[in-house]
Amino acid sequence: MSHLAIDLGAVLLLALGLKGLSRIRTARWANGLAAAAMALAVVGLLLDQGLAGWPWMLLGLVLGSSVGAVVAYKVPMTSMPEVVALFNGCGGVASLLVALGASALPTPLGLLAVVSVLVSVLVGSITFSGSIVAMGKLQGWLPTPGWMLLPQRHGVNITLALLCLTSSVLVLNGLPAGLPALTVFSLLLGVGLTLPVGGADMPVVISLLNSYSGVAAAAAGFVVGSQLLIVAGAMVGAAGLILTQVMCTGMNRSLTSVLFGGALGGGATASGDGDQGYTSVTSCSAEECALTLEQAERVVFVPGYGLAVAQAQHGLKELARLLEQHGIEVSYAIHPVAGRMPGHMNVLLAEADVPYEQLIEMEVINPDFPRTDVVIVLGANDVVNPQAKNDPSSPLYGMPVLEVDQARSVFVVKRSLGSGYSGIRNSLFELPQTSMVFGDAKQVLLALTQELRALGVGKQAVGATP
Repeated sequence: MSHLAIDLGAVLLLALGLKGLSRIRTARWANGLAAAAMALAVVGLLLDQGLAGWPWMLLGLVLGSSVGAVVAYKVPMTSMPEVVALFNGCGGVASLLVALGASALPTPLGLLAVVSVLVSVLVGSITFSGSIVAMGKLQGWLPTPGWMLLPQRHGVNITLALLCLTSSVLVLNGLPAGLPALTVFSLLLGVGLTLPVGGADMPVVISLLNSYSGVAAAAAGFVVGSQLLIVAGAMVGAAGLILTQVMCTGMNRSLTSVLFGGALGGGATASGDGDQGYTSVTSCSAEECALTLEQAERVVFVPGYGLAVAQAQHGLKELARLLEQHGIEVSYAIHPVAGRMPGHMNVLLAEADVPYEQLIEMEVINPDFPRTDVVIVLGANDVVNPQAKNDPSSPLYGMPVLEVDQARSVFVVKRSLGSGYSGIRNSLFELPQTSMVFGDAKQVLLALTQELRALGVGKQAVGATP
């Protein structure tokens, strides 16, 4: 079998993998198809190069696979957004190194190859430094500095972009010193573009960086003459752009405002007054919440980042199992931007073996809230804020949200009345049908499960786990 046939098979597998990732039910085997496509790509590369340098390739394959396996096994689901950002950065720096290596070869490059090198260096550098900054912000290592939110930051970024353009012109005119300068300025530009972005916009930034890594890979494919890399990079880049647009639509944000505005979420960590101004908040205990749950016929859980932080997904699954044994219909309302990365809640609940058919997207479940007896909001805030629908002065206005305020009873599980990433108060907390259950999500879910068992819920099920 020729390497071209193998490359074609890898492209087809990758296309099927990307297609399968669009649905929750098929995502697991689709990820396996994409991994098989990458393995075929390595085989095709070895055959194309006549097995030249295969020990080095094999060494890189073993080292990379070992690191990936350790990371996949060790990293908790709550840190998956940081891992995704890091992997995007790895893709960017790989394309950057390929371009720099090709430019260092004694063989002169044609105009197309030189332009491809410039694009790969520019986009790869921005992807790498931007992804590292995104990872640091998600991890809490890099809070947004105040000076990065000043209007002057736009002037700095524009200056860096002009310096990148000047360096590229120097390279096109035969001055190789422009390439290191382009690398440095591009790395700085990636930092300058990503550092001001607030926490609420991080899902958009991660999907955009994923798209950048695909563009950088496609450019690197032109540099080394690999049709497989060109096609795969283009597919990843296009998929990332589509996902970015979906995320922007889910937040009612334009991509321009995310990258250059720095408004929504800019005060995410500085919203210390989030519990000020509430006048009619009702709180209750886990016992009172359990009594309402016992009488319900339909319950909807709304997972948010607080659920991920508390690592409470398994406790949620156990509570849902108990309710189902009592004949109660259970489902999960998934907002497209809940959490810290695209699909964060889907991944989190899948780890706890929550049935795929119970994960309901926002557009599908919103009409069902008026007939829902109980909604339990777990660590979500902005994605359930009614101000997005009825307050034109709110920065959230126009953002599609889960309409949990239409349900008969709403219980919000939070540590405090602190605001979400938007930095504004949530009018849901003051509605007459809403009660706050203060505490860590994991502990609250455990208490609810114990209270329901004390009420006899689930005892009729044979073999119930104690």
